[in-house]
Formats: sequence, structure tokens, C-alpha cells
Amino acid sequence: MRTLDVHPIIDNARFSPFHWMVMAWCGLLLVFDGYDLFIYGVVLPVIMKEWGLTPLQAGALGSYALFGMMFGALLFGSLADRIGRKKGIAICFALFSGATILNGFASSPSEFGIYRFIAGLGCGGLMPNAVALMNEYAPKRLRSTLVAIMFSGYSLGGMLSAGVGIFLLPRFGWESMFFAAALPLLLLPVILYYLPESIGFLVRQGRTDEARALLKRLDPDCDVQADDVLQASERKGKGASVLELFRDGLAVRTLALWLAFFCCLLMVYALSSWLPKLMANAGYSLGSSLSFLLALNFGGMAGAILGGWLGDRYNLVKVKIAFFVAAALSISLLGVNSPMPVLYLLIFIAGATTIGTQILLYAGAAQLYGLSMRSTGLGWASGIGRNGAIVGPLLGGALMGINLPLQLNFIAFAIPGAVAALAMAVHLASSRRHGLATLAQA
Repeated sequence: MRTLDVHPIIDNARFSPFHWMVMAWCGLLLVFDGYDLFIYGVVLPVIMKEWGLTPLQAGALGSYALFGMMFGALLFGSLADRIGRKKGIAICFALFSGATILNGFASSPSEFGIYRFIAGLGCGGLMPNAVALMNEYAPKRLRSTLVAIMFSGYSLGGMLSAGVGIFLLPRFGWESMFFAAALPLLLLPVILYYLPESIGFLVRQGRTDEARALLKRLDPDCDVQADDVLQASERKGKGASVLELFRDGLAVRTLALWLAFFCCLLMVYALSSWLPKLMANAGYSLGSSLSFLLALNFGGMAGAILGGWLGDRYNLVKVKIAFFVAAALSISLLGVNSPMPVLYLLIFIAGATTIGTQILLYAGAAQLYGLSMRSTGLGWASGIGRNGAIVGPLLGGALMGINLPLQLNFIAFAIPGAVAALAMAVHLASSRRHGLATLAQA
């Protein structure tokens, strides 16, 4: 009888169809998540006109879902470390899909905001758990790439939202955008059937037979016998307490990560909520304004995949620093009167280095924390970052309310990119100091 640690088996496994399956299901969940999150920016010009909302009121209404996401990330991130990734994902998926359908029946801004808050609870909880599950199944050499590809489903959801809006809005009204969320909900039983639970969680729960079966599916060549004792060793932490995120030299990196999440999500949601409206005010048609949202999300998908590939081959933190600098530059140039091809290119780069970098932040956070506190670490980083997501739509509404020139609006959206780059530079310096201290103690 042997004692086997499951993590080296997972880390060194060859990429297999099982990995494709996990990535595809997690990616599909994030497609629906992204659709729900970007839907507000798509319908915003229509509901502002129908309900007579001021820019500040519209910004506040857009923040309701993001308040929900903040609480959802904190609640379901920690809860999933106790009940399992699969159950946490299922609860969150059902919550945000059901609330999104109810949004289509809203008859007032207050009712609309309540449903958006509930939907935000589910969206906020789904993201860290999907990232944690993918991270726990990915081979070590491909971890950033696979998490980034999986998370590009979020950008696909944003593209789907804009594409569906171009078709449905002029024909069936804004309510139809929310009723379309009923289709993903029908897939929930299929997702629950095929989506596997975390192997590390199963081992910790004593469900070793299920863990062995999943290990054999993950790596058919692994030598795991029926009488082998499985364990999931921990490098950090003994539980899911938030205090563990500040121990063993993690304090500076945790705080830097939280600041980067805040700034990145501020840029993402400022752009996703207000880009169509800003462009419409600049003289572009609604259809053209929504096509800019498509370019933003297409860039986000491309940036996540490129960033994940670069992160696996070079230093992921350095990649994030470079992306944040590019975000600040590209967003600040959006207000300059440019030819259409240049404008689309700038929006593409802005999407690649904001939405794409958000995904890289999740991948980096998943690698920073150990198994027992991974969802907690991801949930708290995402939850703190949601404050930036809340500020983003409010900032856009406040800026539009004082009628600033277009260029100054985009410069205000770009400043957080420079702050996030500095935060990641501090993160990198702390990693190096802690690495040298660890070597000195060895």
C-alpha cells in the first residue's frame, strides 16, 4: 500500500480529452456569465430613453449587479471551499440565470435594480469557483494558458450579448435580451452531470474512490491502485480563513493583487457600461456603438489567450504589468478623433488589456494560493475588486453628467491602468524578496 499525493499527478499529466472537457464546460458557464454582465451596457441607451434616466441614475442602476457580485464573490468563494466547487458553481449558475429572466419582467428602475443585484450574487460567485476548478485540473506547464482560454468564454459572452442586442433590440425590445437567459438554464442538469468535482476536495472529504476514478480519466497512464492512500498536500494554509491570505509572506502580494483587481475591474465595467453610450453621443449609430462593444470583447478574448500563453513561457506578473501600461495608453487615445480602423484597433487593444488582464489576474491569484484557501483567495480578490466594478459605471455616469469632453472621459478611465501597473510592480518585487528569503532559510 502506497501513499500518493494527487497534485504531482495532476501537475505532470499529459493534456488529454478530459482537460478539454473541463475547460469546455467551465468556459461555457462563463459565456453565460459574460452575457449576463455585459447585457446592461447593451440595453442602457434604450432604458435610459424609456425610463428617462439621468446619466448618474443610469450609472447607479448599473452598479446594482456589481454590488451583488462583490457579496457573491465573498460568500460563494469561501462557501465552495467547504461544500465543493461543483455545488458552488451550480448554485451560482441557477441564481444568476433565474434573476436575469426576472429582469425582463421589471416595470420600474427599482425592480430592475433588485433583480440585477440578485443576478450579481450568482455571477460574482461563479467566476472564482470556475477559475479554481480549472486551475486544479490543469497541468502545471499549461496552467495560465488553460485558465485564460477557459476565461475567454467571458468575452465570448460579451460578444454574444452585443450580437444578440443588434438583432433583438430593434425588433423585440430590451426585455427580450433578458428572456434569452432561459435557454442556458435548460443546460444546468447536463452541466451538473458532466462537470467533475475538484480531486483535491474529494480527497479532503474522504471520497477516495471518486478521486481515483477522476485521476484515471485525467491521466489513463497514472499508476493508481485500489489500495493506494491518496492525499492532497498543502503548501500554504490550514483552512479557508481570510487571515491565511496575509501569512507566510503573502500580505504585500495579496494587497497588491486586490488593488490591481480594483483598478482593472473599474476599467472593464466603465468601458462595458458606457462605451456604447459615449460613442452614440459622439455621433455613431446604436448599431455602430454596439459593434464597438463587440470589438472590445473580441480583444478581451484574444488578450486573455495571448497573455496566458506569454505567462506560461515568461513571468505572468511582468506580462500583467505590460498589459496594464498598454491599457492606459490605448484607453487614453480613444477620445482622439481617429479614422475608423484606428478606432477599432484601439478598442481591440483596450479590450485585450483590460478584460484580458482581468482573466490573467484570476490565473495569477489561483497560482498564488494553496488548495485549501484557493477559492477564498480568489473570492476575496474578486470581491474587493468588485468595488472597482461598482465605481466604474458610477464614474462614467458622473463624468457624463458634468458634460466633459470625450477625451477627458477616456483619460479618466485610463488612469487606473497606470495605478494597476504600479501595484503589479510591487507584487513582483515582493515575490522576489520572499523567494530570496526562502532560499536563505533553506
